[in-house]
Amino acid sequence: MSQHAYPGRFPDTRLRRTRRHEWLRRAVAETTLSTADLVWPLFVHAHEAAAPVTSMPGVERLPIEGVVRTAGEALRLGIPAIAIFPVVEPALKTDDAAHACDPNNLACRTVRAVKQEFGDALGIVCDVALDPYTSHGHDGLLRDGRILNDETVEVLCRQAVVLAAAGCDVVAPSDMMDGRVGSIRMALDEADHDDVCILAYAAKYASAFYGPFRDAVGSSAALGTAAGRGVGDKKTYQMDPANVDEALREVALDIAEGADMVMVKPAGTSLDIIHRVKTTFGVPTFAYQVSGEYAMIKAAADNGWLDGAKAALESVLVIKRAGADGILTYFAPEIARVVQG
Repeated sequence: MSQHAYPGRFPDTRLRRTRRHEWLRRAVAETTLSTADLVWPLFVHAHEAAAPVTSMPGVERLPIEGVVRTAGEALRLGIPAIAIFPVVEPALKTDDAAHACDPNNLACRTVRAVKQEFGDALGIVCDVALDPYTSHGHDGLLRDGRILNDETVEVLCRQAVVLAAAGCDVVAPSDMMDGRVGSIRMALDEADHDDVCILAYAAKYASAFYGPFRDAVGSSAALGTAAGRGVGDKKTYQMDPANVDEALREVALDIAEGADMVMVKPAGTSLDIIHRVKTTFGVPTFAYQVSGEYAMIKAAADNGWLDGAKAALESVLVIKRAGADGILTYFAPEIARVVQG
């Protein structure tokens, strides 16, 4: 008889029993990650060859043909959607971001090329914001040292409509202007794009983790010049990382304005926000594991300080555990290969 088993005492609880075998650990896992949870962000540029993003090892700026090939890889891996971010040539950047509304801009041409090849077999998410197109690198129009809200929203509506016309399935306003979701919904509906979804970046924090992304799309240098024009950062429209209740207010407003899905960004430092949003509203909730999160894991892995594949998988699994229904991550192909076995 075990020394721990005697009359009058309940048997010892041994939680380790269900951790003994790998098959058993999988059987009792409370959170599962699948390829269906992933969205693969891609950078597209107007050059013929791919170019590495130095601050994001393993990530490249791709030509349109490269995006089409990568879209095919996403399908083979079971990744349901890609997100397209254009790298706009400096000569096309202006104070009024006019090129964002050009039906033949790089983003629109890329969407058409992917849709021509794969149709509706693969979803396409397109960012709606002006920072790739402005000469100052801000997500909105800038005048006299301040970001203009309502004037920016007018441009965002036109941008969303041209992306929808090109074949985009989901427009994702990431600008954080007030009232833009409702205005974009009305603009899409009036242009007979009522079937296009809106994924609102509802809780987007003014984070220190966006630097590599800005390098990738070429907006970091422009944003530096904006300091001389009175607005050197994005804190007047992106959220303070100290705030939780404000995030819930932002989400509530976007849902009321017609958002089909909401986004929390960045993901890794906002696990509590993801959980609160999902449990409070019960709507499809996405999270963006941003460029800085990716770069940190890659740098540590490249220096041999951790197992990069395992760290990537764990970092995304906990985002899912927090409540995210979908996760934008640059690790999407590596994770897809792992979960597919």
